[in-house]
Amino acid sequence: MCIVVGIALVAGCPSTPPPACITVDTTCAPGYVPTFDNMYTNTIAQGCGSQRASCHSASGHQGGLDMSTEALAYQSLMAMSPNYHRLRVEPGNAACSLMVVRTDSPGADYQMPPGTPLTEPERCALIQWVQNGAPGPGSGM
Repeated sequence: MCIVVGIALVAGCPSTPPPACITVDTTCAPGYVPTFDNMYTNTIAQGCGSQRASCHSASGHQGGLDMSTEALAYQSLMAMSPNYHRLRVEPGNAACSLMVVRTDSPGADYQMPPGTPLTEPERCALIQWVQNGAPGPGSGM
């Protein structure tokens, strides 16, 4: 049993699943205009999908999530998570979007990104983008 748990942790599966929904503040102050283009440029490309932090880069794809390009990142975020069998992003419902839940969980073993959490302004931009319907690249607000 311990071996299975050890393998699951190495593979990126947390021992505690994230909650279905959390409380979010949609009136927070984002660090940039909450569009997908801005979120990709300012947050995703800088960490999640870069070669520097390769969890979801062209060489990573952990959890089936490819953030190596803006188009692939959007496509991956709008898909079902194979690990949790739920949508990663639920347009218009930030509180129950897996990506929001996982980025709003500092210290939890399911926290994304692992290690240093997103800043409050980055998380706020993500929350507002999802709450505003999660429009795709080039959509603006």
